[in-house]
Amino acid sequence: MNDTWHYVGLLDEIPSLEGRVVKHDRLGDLALFRTSDDQLYAVEDRCPHRGGPLSAGMVHGRMVSCPLHGWRLDLATGEVQGPDHGCVTRYPVRVEENKIYLCLEPDHA
Repeated sequence: MNDTWHYVGLLDEIPSLEGRVVKHDRLGDLALFRTSDDQLYAVEDRCPHRGGPLSAGMVHGRMVSCPLHGWRLDLATGEVQGPDHGCVTRYPVRVEENKIYLCLEPDHA
């Protein structure tokens, strides 16, 4: 593991279809989500509309809805779904032996 990957918890600690906040001194709050098919996604924890906490949003499929105004974001791309526009920064996530690691370099893929 190089210096950009950081242990943030166990997979079993995040229930399916929920999000968690990961705090970071430099990056601020990040939101980590687990989908119903056990995929993990990490994005900045700030809706591009009004800054709502995405980690408190409802997860459906690979989308999350902002709890403030219902903006829907695709967790895999970071893009807001129409008719709204915007995006959030994504961060790579991986799981090794039930341990979750978050890369603190943004994912631009």
